[in-house]
Amino acid sequence: MRPGPPLSLKPQDICVLLKIVALDRSPWSYSQLAYELGMSASEVHAGVKRATEASLMRLEDGWGTPDPDALEELLIHGVRYVFTPVHGRLTQGMPTSYAAPPLSRVLARSQEPPPVWPDAEGEVRGYEFSPLYKSMPYAARRDAKLYELLALVDAIRGGAEGEREVAIRELRARLGTQLGEPELALPAHKALGSRGAASQLKRGSHGQESRRLYRRRHRDS
Repeated sequence: MRPGPPLSLKPQDICVLLKIVALDRSPWSYSQLAYELGMSASEVHAGVKRATEASLMRLEDGWGTPDPDALEELLIHGVRYVFTPVHGRLTQGMPTSYAAPPLSRVLARSQEPPPVWPDAEGEVRGYEFSPLYKSMPYAARRDAKLYELLALVDAIRGGAEGEREVAIRELRARLGTQLGEPELALPAHKALGSRGAASQLKRGSHGQESRRLYRRRHRDS
């Protein structure tokens, strides 16, 4: 037999998986996911199919949940290379990455305009940061848990080193793959991170990382 076409995940597939994670193992239907994500049922069905073929989730009788370990590996090590965000001009939109919960609760505010998803209903002016899929502002307004997951993934996709470190810990906690709390805080220079090519946003320094995550102070002189 001739091999079929190579598997190619699409960014909306990640959104579908994150939505199912946000449902916390509650039963779902394709029509429900489509409505809440602002997608068509066929888009959701195709996304679930691709995710299943990629071993990112298991289906039984047409229903299932993502494999947390496989999804973690993709989100932490792959998404920022495959679905790199586009940074743009100042625009009105919905905060994401470090400017949205949960990171906005544990990182000090910057004086610079935040990263935002362009959105006509957005109430914040900031630098354009492309969402994984065009309907995510709509979906995030409907589901606070999904909003947090999307914002954490955006911090991994396009954040500075320190932001990614905290986002990864928060994401693992939500996926249920967190092994335990770290014993040491991030060094101050690492928490601030380097803002290389992956992050073109200009912003100020960040303060201490979450006290909930890091219980011991850095002792470097």
